[in-house]
Amino acid sequence: MTAETSRVFELRVYHVLPGKMPAVEAQFRDAWAQLLDKHNLKVVGYWEAEDNTFVYIVAHKSRGDAKKNWDALRADPEYLALKKSEMADKTLDKVDSTYMEPTEFSPMR
Repeated sequence: MTAETSRVFELRVYHVLPGKMPAVEAQFRDAWAQLLDKHNLKVVGYWEAEDNTFVYIVAHKSRGDAKKNWDALRADPEYLALKKSEMADKTLDKVDSTYMEPTEFSPMR
């Protein structure tokens, strides 16, 4: 399989400002999760890590599919409103995103 036709996973790590984890979790529970799903961004799971990070993994059919779905999300007026609110609340220090391809022996392909 090529990178363009094989399933990929995206690891997203949100570095949360001190004391803001409850607000980040509420944003995802109440708004972001539904918006991601609306744009075919299929979340495998959400986690809160010990180092004050909020982590989630998105499964994509391909890198091309990921780009198409993220572009559609970023063009959605609902996204723009949520982003504006998020910036006003200042809950995050930074966001890291890493694409990962499963190995041939991975149970999650």
